[in-house]
Amino acid sequence: MKKKRIVVLTGAGVSAESGIKTFRDSGGLWEEYDIMDVATFEAWERNQELVLDFYNQRRKQLYEVEPNAAHYALAELEKDFDVRIITQNVDDLHERAGSTHVMHLHGELKKVRSTVDESLVYDLDGWELKLGDKCEKGSQLRPHIVWFGEPVDMIPAAADLSSTADIYVIIGTSLNVYPAAGLVHYVRPGTPIYLIDPNELSVGHIHGVRIIKEKASTGTKKLVDELTGKKSIP
Repeated sequence: MKKKRIVVLTGAGVSAESGIKTFRDSGGLWEEYDIMDVATFEAWERNQELVLDFYNQRRKQLYEVEPNAAHYALAELEKDFDVRIITQNVDDLHERAGSTHVMHLHGELKKVRSTVDESLVYDLDGWELKLGDKCEKGSQLRPHIVWFGEPVDMIPAAADLSSTADIYVIIGTSLNVYPAAGLVHYVRPGTPIYLIDPNELSVGHIHGVRIIKEKASTGTKKLVDELTGKKSIP
């Protein structure tokens, strides 16, 4: 029998419990850095060394953290369902936990790409990308990250995938960041939608959503238990 498809949209709240700093929360990265100095193409043109250092430090931290219970619960769900993850996160914690279908909307921290040919994407060996590291066409390599002001090329594919969901799950994202926040509008009418987040969120624009007001690790575990018939959510 064909497995039901669960499409999961994940945001920074999933990775935060592994120790990865989020950008918008109190104590987050935007309090330490000006977005215009590290996460735009203009910043790259202005000061490549600063941008490289910012992402080198993020990458170095990624090698020091591990997937948490939310990542492992989603991977475990593949035993019973066809699970497809769409993530706004640039880390590889979903993959390291065992998830086999992960779509990265905003790029991947452990990859780099050419500045003259964006189709030339490479796995970075180690955490450090340096000035002078070049692609095969002789151009400086940059982080394989979608910076603010750049198009999110994966959105059409993510919208198509969202429309195939039998169950749609949103974990650890405020639904305030577009275009990713708009993906829920591609979910077919009548599809069960679950939202896992500890914060008070305004979800009036999502019809029939079921809210699990918990952090990603405990909320995801509860949802997985319910979907697999082990335990119902109170």
